[in-house]
Amino acid sequence: MPKVSSVVVPYAVYLRVYEPLGAFPEPERGHWARYARRPDRPSYQDELRRSLADLLPTPPVAVPVHESSDAFVLEVDGVVCVCPWRTRLRGWQALGELAEELPPPVLDAVLPPLVRDQAAQDYERWLARNPDARPWIRTATWQVPLNWFVLVSDEERRYEKGTAEVPPLLRYRTPMVQARRRVARALRTLKDAVEDGPLIDGLVDVGRWLEEFHPRSLVELDYGGLVHVLPAGELEGDHSAADVAAGIEALRRGDGAAAGEAYGRLVERWRAVRDRRSAN
Repeated sequence: MPKVSSVVVPYAVYLRVYEPLGAFPEPERGHWARYARRPDRPSYQDELRRSLADLLPTPPVAVPVHESSDAFVLEVDGVVCVCPWRTRLRGWQALGELAEELPPPVLDAVLPPLVRDQAAQDYERWLARNPDARPWIRTATWQVPLNWFVLVSDEERRYEKGTAEVPPLLRYRTPMVQARRRVARALRTLKDAVEDGPLIDGLVDVGRWLEEFHPRSLVELDYGGLVHVLPAGELEGDHSAADVAAGIEALRRGDGAAAGEAYGRLVERWRAVRDRRSAN
């Protein structure tokens, strides 16, 4: 499958769920089994390039006309696991969040109101026919939501510096049962120690999302394109999952000072990332 371009598209980070083939009903299971044998499967960069290319026509294509038949594939202990892209569904959902991300004049320039209204109507009709639909991938730009780090541990971190030919990599992978267990423990601690707020709300939301999938799934937190805009030293020293775990454990012990230190490290690290966003 040809790429839209060879340009590296940065900024986006991902939370993915890979489900075993057995979790999918037929005929979808057969499709993914055949797909997993393909040697030319596209990458997340290909998906982003296609999405950006859709914004170039006049009028722009806010959401793909057809759902993607692509997926990410892993083999874990001999079991093939699949993470469908579901680009169209994710496009509809992202469109609903754009108003919070962009000023109205910028949003109207990128995606005119008529285009957005039509996409919203299409989504409403589609959702009426598919009320239980959910994406296998969550995306964030210029940051990793702190509640995502709760799902993983520092021991599951994989960092590769990269070379001139191969980009750096920073990701975590964990079994679904571990991710769910960590969410439940963190929620108990946070609800006892702090007032309701964005961290608790976000953790409740991601926990409900994880419950939608097969218990033998795999959860992956991938820094994706963000590795292209962060210096190697910052990537290598980024142990945000360890800082989040340390902060939650400190709260569980009632050690507010240690919790504050862990939170301070996180704030300083991700403020530096947001500063780069403002500079762009």
